[in-house]
Amino acid sequence: MATLPSWLPLRGGGDHSRSSAKSASLASLSPQQDTQATILSSSLTLIPEDANLRILNESLLTLAAIFPDIQAEVFREMLGSFDEESRLHVVTETLLKHKDKWVRGRWRVAGNEEARSSVSTRANSPSQGTALPVEERFRSEAYRTAVKNAFYQEFKGLSHSTINAVLAEHNHSYTLTRPVLSALAAKSWRFALSRFLSRRKITVPSSVEDHPLIVMRPVDGQKGRSVPVLKSTESSELNRELFDSLIAPVLRQQREEQEDRDRTLATELNNKEAEQYDAMQDCECCFMPTAFEQLSACDSGGHFICFRCLRYTVSEALFGQGWISNVNHQSITLRCIASVSSGESTCSGSIPQPSVKRALADERNGKELWRKMEERIMNDGLTKSDLPLVRCPFCVYAEVDDIYLGPNKQAWRFKRKGLLSLATCLLFFFATGTIPFLIPLLIMAIFILPYLPPFQVRFTTALCNSLTRLRRARYGLKFTCKNPICRRSSCLTCQKEWRDIHVCYESEKQALRSTIERAMAEAVKRTCPRCNLSFVKSTGCNKLTCVCGYQMCYVCRRDVAREGYRHFCEHFRPNPGHPCVECVKCDLYRCEDEEVAVRRAGELAEKQWWEQQAAQNASAHGSPTSIRQGLQFPHSSSSAGSLSRIWAFLFNWKVPARQDIFDSIVDLFFE
Repeated sequence: MATLPSWLPLRGGGDHSRSSAKSASLASLSPQQDTQATILSSSLTLIPEDANLRILNESLLTLAAIFPDIQAEVFREMLGSFDEESRLHVVTETLLKHKDKWVRGRWRVAGNEEARSSVSTRANSPSQGTALPVEERFRSEAYRTAVKNAFYQEFKGLSHSTINAVLAEHNHSYTLTRPVLSALAAKSWRFALSRFLSRRKITVPSSVEDHPLIVMRPVDGQKGRSVPVLKSTESSELNRELFDSLIAPVLRQQREEQEDRDRTLATELNNKEAEQYDAMQDCECCFMPTAFEQLSACDSGGHFICFRCLRYTVSEALFGQGWISNVNHQSITLRCIASVSSGESTCSGSIPQPSVKRALADERNGKELWRKMEERIMNDGLTKSDLPLVRCPFCVYAEVDDIYLGPNKQAWRFKRKGLLSLATCLLFFFATGTIPFLIPLLIMAIFILPYLPPFQVRFTTALCNSLTRLRRARYGLKFTCKNPICRRSSCLTCQKEWRDIHVCYESEKQALRSTIERAMAEAVKRTCPRCNLSFVKSTGCNKLTCVCGYQMCYVCRRDVAREGYRHFCEHFRPNPGHPCVECVKCDLYRCEDEEVAVRRAGELAEKQWWEQQAAQNASAHGSPTSIRQGLQFPHSSSSAGSLSRIWAFLFNWKVPARQDIFDSIVDLFFE
């Protein structure tokens, strides 16, 4: 039987001030200690994984870095199929030669990967683009056994074969498997009957109160306060996952609420004592009596401004119309907002920056407001500097463009091989006999172009843009944000997140179609719990037999090796297509919810994809015109030859874009 962990008493946060009498009264009105549930250090300490598991995970990470467009499920399947000797090299060579044979459509889609990673609430999961999440790696045998036993105990109304099948579909991840089992259990009559007899409520997958491995321990009987306590399992890895995903957020929220209550109580006691000793001061903005600890003074006239007015001023400056009049951009603080009765209309002083930070610290989102204020001041300063900037499309971070070419720095230097390339082109034209056809066009251009004044400007601008574009391509298109909060990589051309292998202006229609197709396939996909082979039923009955010999029901995923066809309904139905009125067994040929599940999965995937595109377009700094042009005429790599881009268009029976023609000309003759 699992044992309850010990407790660690922690002192609650509060704003204590003035005298010991007030501290005593505060201690009598609020709990002196804020107890929080923790689990034993021995159960939280992760046991080092064995050598074989460590080698498998290292090989998995290596394959994910080499083939970033393939799902991790393919790597796990291949690493488990080959022998240990030179396993990584054999898998790599096999994927290079026979990729389509092993992948079978299991490609990584950006939108689906982000949606899948958002389901996982592990605090120690790696960031995007750095490594595979923990849920995609090989799991230890102790973790798999602990997860299986936990689900056996919680979902007693479901068969063990059903639980094993769902676990195999989600790589034995507790966080990803429990919502699926909860949805299946809600449709099972056995589970509903057992809950009715035990008088247990229907649990939500993210709920803490009714979780079977979590006990709510009361800490204050009068107020009904309780904290969650985790029952220790056989796996320390599972203990850490449950604590980080379920208990830690609840403890963090309870601690923040307790600190808010303590701060409010301390402020009330402080104001009451200040009124008792006649120590209140009037704010020179709202003229409300305020305690001295809640006041700030400007650096010019010494006007007293309360913290409440400072918070209102910051909110009005950020979300209202007071940005220009209330913010001092030089000192990154607020201007004095006191009502001056002298000859001057306003005070020229400013509020000290530490006072503004202290006023915002009393609010729950005070740090976020101060960060937004700093970012907006920084953004205004960069805009007024008129420097060429490269901005991160996901935050306010910006850098000076290193390859910026000013009007006096655009040095047009001919390549040494330019004349040779020109002679080669002339010989090619003479050899093909195209010169006679080009002479009339050249004569017409000589007489017409001088009468077009904007032509010279447009031609020079196009050449300059082409030179900048080529130098940027040689410099590299990957931009990494240095903001500690962001640290995401993006493309300088399409302003999208950089994911290897990155293709600028990739077709949104293709991405949408792939996302919907994969979501619809996941809705009807089944995985054998014995050999982890995934498959989809196209025709036939619901009694499926895997290549390894495992037999399962396609509807409920239960092992039917012993029952066989007796697992399915055998009664006669006068009305075909209607449920049986004599039993609740599965149908042999009919899947009632399959079409509905596929349609619902497709609609949900399409909705999530459009929401993601709307969020990316709202945060992107690129213009829609450039994105549309990039979709119509994608840029080629700068490493290609000067004329290879044009020949590629011509051989594919496509008209080259104007910017591709200019890029080829500049790349052919200039450096």
